[in-house]
Formats: sequence, C-alpha cells, structure tokens
Amino acid sequence: MRKALLTLAGFDPSSGAGATLDIRVFNRLGYYGLAVVTSVTVQNSRRVYDYLTLTPELVSRQYRSLRSDFKLAGIKVGMIGSRRLLPTLENILAENQKLPVVVDPVFRSSSGRWLLEKNSLKDYLKAISSKITLLTPNLNEASLLLGRKVDRPEKMAEAARRLGELTSSACLVKGGHLADRAVDVLFDGRRIIMFRRRKLPFEVHGTGCFLSSAILCFLADGCNLTTACREAADLLRLRLHSPLSLSGGYLLEP
Repeated sequence: MRKALLTLAGFDPSSGAGATLDIRVFNRLGYYGLAVVTSVTVQNSRRVYDYLTLTPELVSRQYRSLRSDFKLAGIKVGMIGSRRLLPTLENILAENQKLPVVVDPVFRSSSGRWLLEKNSLKDYLKAISSKITLLTPNLNEASLLLGRKVDRPEKMAEAARRLGELTSSACLVKGGHLADRAVDVLFDGRRIIMFRRRKLPFEVHGTGCFLSSAILCFLADGCNLTTACREAADLLRLRLHSPLSLSGGYLLEP
C-alpha cells in the first residue's frame, strides 16, 4: 500500500527546489507526495528574486486539512520564510514526533538572498529541538547556526555533534561546497560517519532539497539513519552525473 509523505516548504516555480522538487522525489521513490506551502518565491534555476511568506493561519489550515484526510509516513521541512511561522512549525512537529522528520534548514538562497530573518536562528533551533529525526544543514547554514566558520571536515564533525546536541537529534552537515572535495558528515547521536564523493565542476539547483527528501523516503522505508543517508547520497550522485539543462542553470531529474 502506497504511503504519504508531507513537505513543509516554499514553492519554487522552476520546480528545481522546494515543495515541487520534494514531491517529485517522494513520488519517484514510491510515496505519495503532499505539500504545505510556507512561502511563494519568485525565482528561476539560477537565483531567488523575491518571496512572500504565507500567514500562520493559512499554513496551519493547509496542514489541518491534509492531516484530517491522510495518514502520514514522514515529514520533511524546508524553507519556512519568517519567524512568524515558527510557532506553527513547532506545533506541527510536536504532533508528529513518532514519525521520521527531516529538517533542511533553508536560511539563504545559493544566490545570497536571506530567506529567514537573521535574528531568528535561536528561535528556529528552539522550535525544532527534541521534535525531529535529522537536521541537514550545509556549510553556510551550520556556520550561521553556530556562529563560527565551518569550512573543513574536522569542523564539520564538531558542528554535526554540537547541532545534534542542541536539537536532540542526528545531524548531517553537507559539504558539497568544500573547495577540493565533497564530504558529508553525519552525527547519528553516538558517532561520526563521513561520506566522501568526487566533487563535480558545476553547480546544480536543488541538491539539498533532493538529498533531504530522499533521506526521508529511505527512513520511511525502515532504513537506519546511516543507510538512509548513504542511499540518498548515492542516488543524488547518480542524478548529478546527468543533470537537466533546460534553463540557464542545471536542474535535477528525480
């Protein structure tokens, strides 16, 4: 029987990231994808130009309508867009603590635009603490959350452990933007595991969304955390070898 996964994320009209990509990944891996849209963005495959965050009431009503009709097998959280939505996010997560929950903390676009208020990162951590399975920050997001530069594998390991402690969850620090190699570092609550792969010479839109959504699918399948992260990274690497070039940038095909 097919199961449903829910994403809370922004709407990317290019379908290269956000809720639209999450749903495509869910469907590709055998799940029925549902979405609660937190923000509507103005963007293409290369940059974010603007966005509008929906009201807490509208986000909550989207969630309630879906929750009353579907049995969820897991939740992925992406772009929130405003600190106004943090109480809503906290309430949703508190209701679903028995499910696998993967949080991809989207604070800034790859083109540099802020997608959450700079002074709300502590409130963000508080909202998700003790309510999630895995946090998946990239180097920039880990640096912002900890207030110190995270730019090499040793610091990534320290960051993964510290963020795991702060959120009472596992943490995967993504190192696709390291200068000379691509390394992801997982703290599973007890130990550090490193995933190394060859770095590709071009940027692809939506890799973080793809990876976190795929991890959720494998967790919902019953995989343990290390296996879920490894399988998702392998799938992402496979897709990165043949990205779509429908636009001025590169896109992923789930």
